[in-house]
Amino acid sequence: MNTTTDQNKNRIVPIIMMIALFGMIAFVTNLAAPMGLVLKQQFGVSNFLGLLGNAANFIAYFVMGIPGGILLQRVGYKKTALIAIVVGFVGVFVQFLSGHSPESAAFVVYLLGAFIAGFSMCLLNIVVNPMLNTLGGGGNKGNQLIQVGGSFNSLMATFTPAFVGILIGEAASARISDVFPVMYIAMAVFAVVFFVLLAVNIPEPHVAKTKESMGSLMSGALKFRHFILGAIAIFVYVGVEVGTPYIMQYWLTDIPSVGATIAGFVAGTYWFLMLIGRLVGASLGSKISSKTMLSTLSVVGLILVCAAIFSPTTNEVALPVLQRSAAGALSFGLAQVPINALFIVLVGLCTSIMWGSIFNLAVEGLGKYTPAASGIFMTMVCGGGILPALQGGIADSVGYIASYWVIIAGLAYLLFYGLVGSKVTKRAPESEI
Repeated sequence: MNTTTDQNKNRIVPIIMMIALFGMIAFVTNLAAPMGLVLKQQFGVSNFLGLLGNAANFIAYFVMGIPGGILLQRVGYKKTALIAIVVGFVGVFVQFLSGHSPESAAFVVYLLGAFIAGFSMCLLNIVVNPMLNTLGGGGNKGNQLIQVGGSFNSLMATFTPAFVGILIGEAASARISDVFPVMYIAMAVFAVVFFVLLAVNIPEPHVAKTKESMGSLMSGALKFRHFILGAIAIFVYVGVEVGTPYIMQYWLTDIPSVGATIAGFVAGTYWFLMLIGRLVGASLGSKISSKTMLSTLSVVGLILVCAAIFSPTTNEVALPVLQRSAAGALSFGLAQVPINALFIVLVGLCTSIMWGSIFNLAVEGLGKYTPAASGIFMTMVCGGGILPALQGGIADSVGYIASYWVIIAGLAYLLFYGLVGSKVTKRAPESEI
């Protein structure tokens, strides 16, 4: 009894640190897409080019996913997390420098900073997800703990686009320097978390159990059909998660009666609803299977996006938002936005539990292959940059609302994975778990 109690106490601080890092992932990642609005205004570029910063951030996952898994195996969870934090600080600092760069170089410098920051986010994801799953004991309990971490992730994601919207206001000439306060916060938090994590003992579960090469472990992970389909599902899911609110934010910003401040707050509401959904998911995670959660909410998401596509944009609804008066003063109240935006925002309740559910389903029964699988998994997070850029390009050609057929296709695949693709047809032998 005492041994179990001590083990549980020893897990508290690592769990808190993993949840804090989950928040940093959201804070830095969700700066990339709203920054596209600044890039569009400062450099006069299209939606597609404005989303290149977001693409650079996520494509870094494709580059770093597998090397990150190798790094995790060689140096462990704690050192990998510390390296990720340092890289993240550097990435945000380079973005900060882009605000001081000559106009001819600023765009490229910003993209470089977003790319470096993406390396950090990839490494943090490689550490956080398997650690929370392991600290929770795997299965539904592991999923429940990931949902708790995801709740804090959503809280930070709610804050970022709303804050960017406030900073750039309704000006038609927003610049990178306008969002320096967000970058100051990110760098400060990275610095604090680095020194706290340095003093915390982080368990090294799977890393300590195997001395096999990462190549062998990755080959082993790829023998599991449900994992391969799950990796594709995460590519699609992150694209849906990012594209859904931020293409809407771009659309609303272009509507004169709405503007950047309201649009940023509406996009933030999407992430707030993800927070609500994750809190509910955390409370129900041990009672409802990941398969049921993913399948059910994929259907609901499909219904909501179809409603957004087919509803007339002339129909409006009042949403509680922070808005800016003609004199520039900020106030909280109701603002009229197209009803399509309401349906899109509600999709946040659906996407809220999908990350934890997909991850949990994909690594089920992988045992010692889990760290390698996590590395492969992270390469597929690049979907968060590729699909929104694709959707942005479609929006440039045929309009914002029509671009949501990309989201429909993504949700349809997630429904397939929940119903069929996630079925576990084989497990690692007991000796390998």
